[in-house]
Amino acid sequence: MTPKPIDQCIRENLEAYFRDLEGEVPHSMHDMVIKLVEKPLLEVVMAKADGNQSKAAEWLGINRNTLRRKLSDHELL
Repeated sequence: MTPKPIDQCIRENLEAYFRDLEGEVPHSMHDMVIKLVEKPLLEVVMAKADGNQSKAAEWLGINRNTLRRKLSDHELL
């Protein structure tokens, strides 16, 4: 079985989020989605990089200091 593309999973979950709002107006969705996606992204990449922050930062295309800040923000250090 081929897994769904990530963008399709996100789209389906956003559609469900709007359904669950039942007419309520959403707010701060961008921050919410970024926070919800970023933490598991960091967890998986750090695990695959065996905890090597330099390697993980390279894979993510970000500076190592930025990675450290993000790890700290998500309480992953």
